[in-house]
Amino acid sequence: MKSVRYTRFTGDDFGLSAEDLLRALADFFLESGFDNPYMQFSEFNEHTLDDLKRAIEEALQRGEMFDPERAEQIRQRLESMSEEELDQLLNRLVQKLEQEGYINTEPRSGGAGKGDRKVDVKITDKSIDFLGFKTLKDLLGSLGHSSFGAHDTRDLATGVETSGAAKTYEFGDVLNLDVCQTLFSAMQREGVRLPLNLEYEDLHVHQSEYQSSCATVLMLDCSHSMILYGEDRFTPAKKVALALAHLIRTQYPGDSLRCVLFHDSAEELRIEELAKVQVGPYYTNTREGLILAQRLLEQERKDMKQIVMITDGKPSALTLEDGRIYRNAFGLDPLVISRTLEEVSRCKRKGILINTFMLASDYGLVQFVQKVTQLCRGKAYFTTPYTLGQYLLMDYMNRKTRTIH
Repeated sequence: MKSVRYTRFTGDDFGLSAEDLLRALADFFLESGFDNPYMQFSEFNEHTLDDLKRAIEEALQRGEMFDPERAEQIRQRLESMSEEELDQLLNRLVQKLEQEGYINTEPRSGGAGKGDRKVDVKITDKSIDFLGFKTLKDLLGSLGHSSFGAHDTRDLATGVETSGAAKTYEFGDVLNLDVCQTLFSAMQREGVRLPLNLEYEDLHVHQSEYQSSCATVLMLDCSHSMILYGEDRFTPAKKVALALAHLIRTQYPGDSLRCVLFHDSAEELRIEELAKVQVGPYYTNTREGLILAQRLLEQERKDMKQIVMITDGKPSALTLEDGRIYRNAFGLDPLVISRTLEEVSRCKRKGILINTFMLASDYGLVQFVQKVTQLCRGKAYFTTPYTLGQYLLMDYMNRKTRTIH
């Protein structure tokens, strides 16, 4: 429920912009339940106005948005504020986020208004786009990459961006004329004299690399293990998904990205909903995720089709023919593994590549992923939540298809 209030200036907001605040609150908006893994399960995180104010106060206390000297001054200012003054400051900062279109506030049914705990805070599509851009910039900035091309192949075509030797013009080619080679061809035939007569066979055009289109389904494991064992693995996975979506939308507009969550079962998730999804008390039904991913890729008409799977556990669940879920938490169950590998083989027959990014290195997961890569000739990466984004984005940008001539 967006509102605009016109008032005279009543206090200091430390010169913070809405973008500064959103950058500092990224982990708050994308959290996956790691801070309280034993909470009652909720499919989507639900932030209240009080939660947001508390997160802003903690961000100001940390001082990450300022240089060290300024951060210390702000901490002293916060300590000297009365409770009323602090609440007014936090209200101004919340209002700034709302007026800039980054959040919406909506009273829950039965709520009395913005002053109580029954006011929900939801981030907008503008926030999702900003968080995706921020993550992409952070990941690629650390690698020293400033610009990107399209997916490379061995095929050459006439286009705008040159990368190969000139070729004789043929009917149907884009007339991206190579002036030097065209004139040189004419001079070879007639010598250096003016006027220079150009013949049809003198025309040469630049060649550029054929740029393929790619359909990608990102399979995210949201089983409960993604927030156990002392580290949050799901929040970094969500950040990478948002960064990949932003990269594709801005740099590869011919590509497509769809997202599948897999747990006891599997469902497609809109990228816009990814920020608020949480992990649950689930097993790992990899087969169901592969079935849904294939169904989504069949709807796409692209040169390349691939599945990118991010997981930290071996398959431990299976949907039976009658709809019941068969579970075996110990993993490496022969029935579960065999049925899952059947789907991997089906992906291979359809020309779908599977690249797996493992966030754990236990024996069962490694053994399963080895079989997957052997069957579909994909790639397997052992990563951590801190290096996942670099591996995944570099793999996406550097991938090459091979065409037999």
